[in-house]
Amino acid sequence: MTENSMFTAGQFLLGTFASNCSGGMSVTKVPERWKNSWDNNLKLAQLLDAAGIDFMLPIARWIGYGGETNFHGNVLETVTWAAGLLAKTQNINVFATIHTVANHPVVLAKQIATIDQISGGRIGLNIVAGWNQPEYEALGLELPTDHETRYAYAEEWFDVVKTLWQRTETFDYDGKFFNLSRVLGDPRPARKVPILNAAGSGQGRAFAVRNADFLFTPAIDLERSASEVAELKAQGKAAGRDLGVLTFSHVVCRPTEKEARDYLQHFGKDNADWEAVDNLVRLQFAHAHSFPHDLLALIRDRMAAGHGGFPLVGTPEQVAEGILSLHRAGFNGTTLSFVDYAEEFPYFRDTVLPILEAEGIRRSVTTAAAAA
Repeated sequence: MTENSMFTAGQFLLGTFASNCSGGMSVTKVPERWKNSWDNNLKLAQLLDAAGIDFMLPIARWIGYGGETNFHGNVLETVTWAAGLLAKTQNINVFATIHTVANHPVVLAKQIATIDQISGGRIGLNIVAGWNQPEYEALGLELPTDHETRYAYAEEWFDVVKTLWQRTETFDYDGKFFNLSRVLGDPRPARKVPILNAAGSGQGRAFAVRNADFLFTPAIDLERSASEVAELKAQGKAAGRDLGVLTFSHVVCRPTEKEARDYLQHFGKDNADWEAVDNLVRLQFAHAHSFPHDLLALIRDRMAAGHGGFPLVGTPEQVAEGILSLHRAGFNGTTLSFVDYAEEFPYFRDTVLPILEAEGIRRSVTTAAAAA
C-alpha cells in the first residue's frame, strides 16, 4: 500500500491555506475578496488537483475578527469540508484542522479513519491546542492561561487518537484529562496520516517535534528562519523523527512589478479592514506565540495583506525567486493564498510553476503522476 504523497513527493511542497474562510488570508474590504462558498472551494480544489498542487489546509474558526467585514466570520467546518473535497478530487491531500478542546478524540479518530477510506489515504490532520480566547468564550469554555496546560491536554488528546489508530482490541485509558472504558477504533486509517502543527512557543515546538510530521511556522526574516528551521530539524532528528518545516505565503503575481505592487497597495493598505487587523494582532499578542512577539508589531501591513504570510509580490520571476528563497532557507514547503484564489491561481500555475520546475524544486504534473 502506497504512502501518503506528503511523505513521498520528493519536491518543495505547495498548498493553499484558509480557502474555507471568508476573506481567505486577506483582511481586506475589496469586493473581489475571496468568497468561501462550497462551489468556490470545489472549483479551486479541482484546479489545484489538476495542477499537481500537494495539499489544501483550512483554518478552524468559531467566531470572526469583527471590523467592517467580520473577517473569518463565515467559515466552512473543516472535517466535512475535507471529506467533500476529497470525494471530488483524485490526487491532492486535504487537511482537517482540529481544535483539541472542541473535538473529542474518539470521535475525531473515527472521522479521520472514515475520510481515509473516502479519499484513498489523502486526509491529513492539523492539530490546534487553542489560543483564541473569544472562541473559548463562544463555546462556553475557559482558555488555560499557561501553554503547559494547553499542550498537556493536546498531548493526551493525541495519545488517545494514536492509540485508537494502533490498537486492534478494546482498551481502557486512564489519564488526567480523559478516562475511557473499553474503547476501540474500528476502522483505522490504512496509511499513516500526515500530522501538522503550528507552533511558536517552546512548549508548542516540543509538542510538534514529538508528534507532528510537519511543523508550521511563519517566515518573516529569512536569515532568522534559516537558523530556526535547521534547529527544529535537528531537534526532530535527535528524537528519531524526520520533521518537515512548512511556512505560509501570500501571492500577488502580475505581468509587471508595478501592477503587483499597485494591487497590493489597493487591497492590502488602502482598502484593508484595519479594525479587524488590529483585533487579530491584539489576540495574537495576548494569547498566542505563533508569531515572534518582537516582530509582530512590525508586520501589521503583512497581517492585512496575507495574515502575516511571507510576501510573494511581483512578476512570475520575482514570485518564483521568493519561493526559491524559502527553499534555500530550509523550508520543505509553503502554503499559498490569493485575494481571489480561483481567479488568480491559473496565472500562477501557468507562469510560476514552470520556473520552479526548471529550477528543480518541483516536478511536472506528468512526472509526479507517473511517480505516484
